[in-house]
Amino acid sequence: MLAPGRAKPKPTPETKHFWDGCKQGKLLLQRCGDTGKAYFPPRPFSPYTGTRNVSVFEASGRATLHSYVIHHRPVPGFTPPYAIAVVELEEGPRMMTNIVECEQTPEALQLDMRLEIAFTPMDEEITLPLFRPAKGGR
Repeated sequence: MLAPGRAKPKPTPETKHFWDGCKQGKLLLQRCGDTGKAYFPPRPFSPYTGTRNVSVFEASGRATLHSYVIHHRPVPGFTPPYAIAVVELEEGPRMMTNIVECEQTPEALQLDMRLEIAFTPMDEEITLPLFRPAKGGR
């Protein structure tokens, strides 16, 4: 359950498909039509070539923990301690998120640990793509 007071993302025309997908339980990424590379965050052009030849696809929702910091100070919408993490999606892009459903300690949060998406409703409009340890561990 999310703590009250957390800042709410504001979808834009460029990110609406991403937030709509999260609400439906789908992690939607974009792919450059020229290179075939996936990218995040959403934008109407490829960060690799600048082309507008891009497509949207459903990602696996699997990732590995690339980096993190454990935040210990109170911030509206968060209950310390909590992990601010960068995960590397199976498809290649990295995204900033929070790790949930595990202890927020260095012992529990091992770099390269396998993760899976945990869609977490914020309200009726926004669902956040958080991550939890994958079933089956490393």
